Amino acid sequence: MFDVNKLREDFPILEREINGCPLVYLDNAATTQKPKQVIEAIVDYYENHNANVHRGIHTLSEEATSMVENARLKIARFIGSNDEKEIIFVRNASEAINLVMYSWGEKNIGKGDEVVVSLMEHHSNLVTWQMLCQKKGAVLRVVDVDGEGEIRMSGGEMREFQGVRVMSLEQALGAKTKLVAMTAVSNVLGTVSPLEKIVKMVRTKTKAKILIDGSQSVPVMKTEVGKMGVDWLVFSGHKMLGPTGIGVLWGRREILEEMPPFLYGGDMIGQVELGKSEWNELPWKFEAGTPNMAGMVGLGAAVDYLESLGMNEVWKHEQELVAYALEKIKGKAEVYGTGDYKKRAGVITFNLPGIHAHDTAQVLDGFGIAIRSGQHCGAPVVESLGEMAVARASVYVYNTRAEIDYLIDKLVEVKKVFRKR
Repeated sequence: MFDVNKLREDFPILEREINGCPLVYLDNAATTQKPKQVIEAIVDYYENHNANVHRGIHTLSEEATSMVENARLKIARFIGSNDEKEIIFVRNASEAINLVMYSWGEKNIGKGDEVVVSLMEHHSNLVTWQMLCQKKGAVLRVVDVDGEGEIRMSGGEMREFQGVRVMSLEQALGAKTKLVAMTAVSNVLGTVSPLEKIVKMVRTKTKAKILIDGSQSVPVMKTEVGKMGVDWLVFSGHKMLGPTGIGVLWGRREILEEMPPFLYGGDMIGQVELGKSEWNELPWKFEAGTPNMAGMVGLGAAVDYLESLGMNEVWKHEQELVAYALEKIKGKAEVYGTGDYKKRAGVITFNLPGIHAHDTAQVLDGFGIAIRSGQHCGAPVVESLGEMAVARASVYVYNTRAEIDYLIDKLVEVKKVFRKR
């Protein structure tokens, strides 16, 4: 196991004070802090290597191209792909999902076809498919979650929620299912989806394609796309110590080859004439225009950092903190989602009785604690809890048990503030 206290020295922002108190950063499901190794890699790129990639034969351009393509190779290996051309750089996971929707969905989803999502999807993996289904006359099927916030795999009655029938995965799948798009880990509840069981059921009952939102899983779990049995995986760099503005779409090469470009412009072309154009090969046919070179280099550095820790150790640390937090918060707040830490990533979602989540977050900020409050881009699942907003504390590699203790102590202070009113 890595030394957390030693590791914290790599994160300059953790030396800050907020409102006169040491910063306790527990908003990692929204975005993570950056180690100096990532910051220095970005600065080095701009100070010593900055040039446009793929288009120049001068030294700086060749250096920049080499750095970008080396980052692509690192990321491919990090998620278990043997082919770096399966790695498409995008701005974030939301753009990656939209790329699949516009490039594959527009061509392959038609009237009467069905797309399956779960109740606990991030808006980017829900609204995107809502819009496609409305445009194409397709049907959006929604898989329910049980009282523990876990995917309902089979059995049970269908129910109405927000005017839509929600059901088990088994009930949602059928001959018309063309796509199943699900999260690997809920950003609202922290629930770890049983991907192996989901993929097996989908492959047994349908010929549908499978897209997995790995935004909350890739940063904390060892990922091996070759063994997952899915068709696309999306994730964002900023949730795994990397910079903002850079994300990844991984797809099976044979599927990516068949998909038309999503955006048009420079670098994605092979040949251009006034009357026609031909597209570049993978992965560049999906990367139109000048890319975020510094972001790519920064994400490569983030991958190096995580690999130096070991992803199994990252997950072990996450699980230990979640188990500790779930035990410490008992009786002090209403916690949503599964109580089994083995089925939960580093997200603790809660409310204090009679106190709005925003008020909880604001008072905690006065003690230097950064959590998130609201619907967390997951309005349907939050409202299914009977709430309009919830508080969320989320941990990562640099968080400690002492910080969990501090959070729990200050929840008592939050209650005192509102008891006086």
